[in-house]
Amino acid sequence: MINSTINKTEPFPFGRWLLFFFLTALLSTVGYSQPRKQAVYQGFPSLVWPKLYNIQFIPSAEDFEGLDKPVFNDVVKALNGKEITLPGYMVPFEGGVLKSNHFMLSSLPINVCFFCGGGGPETVIEIFSINQINYTEKPVEFKGKLFLNDKNPGQMIYVLTSAEFLGEIE
Repeated sequence: MINSTINKTEPFPFGRWLLFFFLTALLSTVGYSQPRKQAVYQGFPSLVWPKLYNIQFIPSAEDFEGLDKPVFNDVVKALNGKEITLPGYMVPFEGGVLKSNHFMLSSLPINVCFFCGGGGPETVIEIFSINQINYTEKPVEFKGKLFLNDKNPGQMIYVLTSAEFLGEIE
């Protein structure tokens, strides 16, 4: 027979309950005590895309046809008119066109790009290449002259002209 004698004179184990309550409260707030991190560029290694991500928009600017107007910071303004190299994913403007010299380059894969997923307008750039390029789903790299667009809502906010196709990224 098992001796199941309970000592009724033992005081309530208050210390253990207090320790349990304290640890539960501490562990439940661990995830909330960290400050929220800003979104970070998750694409191919690039020194330029993270700079292009860091812009603001003015809501419903009348001179931008009611669309949010980009406001470029000094770091982005310093790139205006400069030659840059960008990796990314090709996104054709016209469905079914498999070769073009005018298309969009997204820093994110097509399923999360600006038009197809959760990316913003700062994650894409309009490309005007020197030669016609065959569309590919593989990541690619271009070099060209960057222009900032805060005047024409019919174009992307970033435009790369005289772009040279550097090839697919393996």
